Amino acid sequence: MKFVIEHTEGKTKEDIENNDLLLDSVMFRIIQIAENNSKLSDKFREMHNEIPWASIKGMKNIIDHAYGRINMTTVYDTVIYDIPNMYKKLKDI
Repeated sequence: MKFVIEHTEGKTKEDIENNDLLLDSVMFRIIQIAENNSKLSDKFREMHNEIPWASIKGMKNIIDHAYGRINMTTVYDTVIYDIPNMYKKLKDI
């Protein structure tokens, strides 16, 4: 998560969308986040339901199966707002 935050902070949607290396890196990191979340126990996820576990998995599935048709606004909102918020919550756990 920290990689995504550090490399997208202050960037516009167009900055990310027009930088293939950054976009690919961000997409890969989102997949990694979802994969790591899937290793957590159900009990842990239930105890911390403030984290949008299903949305994380859903984003991974979209990237995995529809890469050419990804809504960049959704990706941008995820990396600029959702991931930093989730990172803060997870640091407090």
